[in-house]
Amino acid sequence: MTALLVVIVLILLIGGGIWGWPLLAGLLGTSSVTDKAGALTHITQLMNTYDITPDDVDTAFHAQADARGSAEHRSKSDIVRTLFAYLGGIFILAGISTYISMFWDSMGGVMRVLVTLGVGYILLVVLISALHENRFPRLILPLTIASVGMMTSGWFVLIHEVYPQGDNWRAAVLFVFAVIALHQGALFLRYRRTALLFTGLFFSYGFLEVGLDMLGVPIAYIAIALGASVFLVGSALEKTPYKLLAEPALLIGVCWLNSGLFDRIDLFTSANWASLITGLCVILTAYGIHRSGRYPRLIALGYFIGSIMAYTGLFDLLQNSPAELLYLAVTASGLYACVVLQSRALLITTVVAMLGFIAYFSEKYFANSLGWPITLVVIGVAFLGVGAIAIKVKQRI
Repeated sequence: MTALLVVIVLILLIGGGIWGWPLLAGLLGTSSVTDKAGALTHITQLMNTYDITPDDVDTAFHAQADARGSAEHRSKSDIVRTLFAYLGGIFILAGISTYISMFWDSMGGVMRVLVTLGVGYILLVVLISALHENRFPRLILPLTIASVGMMTSGWFVLIHEVYPQGDNWRAAVLFVFAVIALHQGALFLRYRRTALLFTGLFFSYGFLEVGLDMLGVPIAYIAIALGASVFLVGSALEKTPYKLLAEPALLIGVCWLNSGLFDRIDLFTSANWASLITGLCVILTAYGIHRSGRYPRLIALGYFIGSIMAYTGLFDLLQNSPAELLYLAVTASGLYACVVLQSRALLITTVVAMLGFIAYFSEKYFANSLGWPITLVVIGVAFLGVGAIAIKVKQRI
């Protein structure tokens, strides 16, 4: 038993991270901002996240009016030119895609390679020209995505045409990802654009995952190793001009790593233990971010996902056991944590978990008892009264 507890503690430290490993921002947003104090707290978190100084705020505040004035005087010809450039690109890609889909079966092998890989390299040449001229910065991202997509599919088409009977898809993926990673890495070293860095990292880690899989390394250990690596990359990106990629990198790294931990824990124990321990790791992640005052949006997602996993795993462990009521005590502690941390996301999951357990417990033990719901109502009124008294006492202190 002692050895098991030591293993659980070590897993919590790895999965949650000593410094609090962040998850990606989600749809829940930040903790509630309903007054001036909450807004100031949120602004402080954003300033810490993006290294903004009061001087930067003052400069941006005064520059905003000038920017609005210059935008109003923007030449209509520039707007029209940009609009037609986007429309032209969209229609060109639509025409190529339509042609390929209509005549794919009737094409020969050489033609299939030309309309995929050839078009991909033509787009790559256009991208390099745009990067070299540096006159159309808004076209860099769509050109990067289009060229990478066409080149990737084109290389797979070429491999299929050369080796039509081949079934080693891992070798094909390894080769293609290596080629595209070299392309994007070389372009990034020359032009230093965020889009190129993203695609370079994406294909590099895809190459590493497939390569390690071919070497026989278990998927869970691959996830743990590469997830930790991506996290370190994300941490390093925070201090570079490419900090826009920091949060996505941290998200991918943490989710990748914890998925590997979940698999290993599930293998050695059970799914409910894996859910509980991984959920606690995620909660520790959110708390670490909360203490650091960075990435406020990640805090809500971390508490939300982590508490769902932890509450689900704990319920499965305690259900139909003598310690069932311990679940209610844990959710009550969760409510206290919601108040202290001021997390609306954690409040939602905790309330749902508590109400769900009360409904389960009532159905199981007091299905036909009229006194039980009355008792619950009385207890609820008592808690409301105690809360109101506590607020008044706090105001007088």
